[in-house]
Amino acid sequence: MSADAVVLLSGGLDSATVAAIARRDGFAVHAVSFRYGQRHAVELDAAAKVASAVGAVEHRIVDIDLRAFGGSALTADIDVPKAGVDTSSIPVTYVPARNTIFLSFALAFAEVLGSDDIFIGVNALDYSGYPDCRPEYLAAYQAMARLATKAGVEGGRPVQIHAPLIDRRKSEIVRLGVDLGVDYAITISCYDPSDDGGACGECDSCRLRRQGFADAGISDPTHYAGIR
Repeated sequence: MSADAVVLLSGGLDSATVAAIARRDGFAVHAVSFRYGQRHAVELDAAAKVASAVGAVEHRIVDIDLRAFGGSALTADIDVPKAGVDTSSIPVTYVPARNTIFLSFALAFAEVLGSDDIFIGVNALDYSGYPDCRPEYLAAYQAMARLATKAGVEGGRPVQIHAPLIDRRKSEIVRLGVDLGVDYAITISCYDPSDDGGACGECDSCRLRRQGFADAGISDPTHYAGIR
């Protein structure tokens, strides 16, 4: 019988690859996505397709509203930058505490399932400089989780936070996903998609995705609005 794992699934390239890795490694995937007031809510349709494609046991969409706080181009009336990826400062597409919030929900779900494993698709190489995508952040969160859970207190197997893409270039992620059979055509990474769900091709996330496919020498199946 497969062990259960909670997989944070956004519907983007990285999380789709992580879901495929969890499946490859023999886990029963319990996918979790969030409707958090993001301007790119079209990603939830992609997440549902990815969950189905990887044979997830279930896919839950949790409603929270980070627009209550704003502070990000994804949750407030702030333009999404499209001038190129700049990692010298934290961009306005960073959503304050988002991964901490998401991991907290995942941790609660894992406890209810009796699962010891949480998968997240963060990356600390080809990314936009978000503070909650770094290895030291994940290590600190995992240490906290071991103090805050029943299993951690009672001597059971403490929760493991798996971030298998943390030190991989985007091109490596693309190649790995293709090897695992990920259909990237059903994913979307864009922060500012068009009304018909086409990716803008110019936000940080789109630029990193496009460059990843180019560097991997693999045709990008993404529908970019007004590009190509």
